[in-house]
Amino acid sequence: MKDKPNEWVSVSDLMSGVMAVVMLLLVMSVLQKTWSDVKHKQEMEQGIGAQRARVGKMLQEIKTSLDGTQNEGLVALDSGSQKITLRDGVFNRGSACIAPAARQALATIETQVVKFLTEFGTGQVFIEGYTDNLPVARPVTNFESFCTVYDDNFTLSAARAREARKFIVGDLTASVARRVIVAGYGDSQPIAGVPPEDARQRRIEVRFVLSDKQ
Repeated sequence: MKDKPNEWVSVSDLMSGVMAVVMLLLVMSVLQKTWSDVKHKQEMEQGIGAQRARVGKMLQEIKTSLDGTQNEGLVALDSGSQKITLRDGVFNRGSACIAPAARQALATIETQVVKFLTEFGTGQVFIEGYTDNLPVARPVTNFESFCTVYDDNFTLSAARAREARKFIVGDLTASVARRVIVAGYGDSQPIAGVPPEDARQRRIEVRFVLSDKQ
């Protein structure tokens, strides 16, 4: 008499085969997801790299346009941080009034700010004021002569950033101009390695900030 095939063994083998296929599909799914994530990250990095390169070119255009002019020494370029620094001399001493000689530099910056905000729909520009650590001797209340009123370095630095912003935003619409943000830090964030009372601490920094939602 022939032995009857063990049906339970066949079902067991079948289940093992099914499980192997399921595991293989799961592994393939995980690998596909991992590859997709890696590819997306690479594409994002390449995209951000291209965006940063375009911003760097904009900043360089500011520097190039001022080379050889009386404003050449007023602007310092930092492509790595995507910012430009307006050095001491942009404003009259102890004042938020823009010095006449600095208007060309600000006009050049305005052109690139408009270009940046137009090209990068979610980009932002931060205009930040800084001072040395020399205290304000007495409150300044003559707005007509000083373009602001202030009683310490924080209010002075904020007023200077505000006046620079007013010049730089030019004819931008209100909705676009909202992406140009001002802040005054007084002497709270000095340049490392530079004496806190040094004139180099008196500066305006204009930072071009990209968003990962571009």
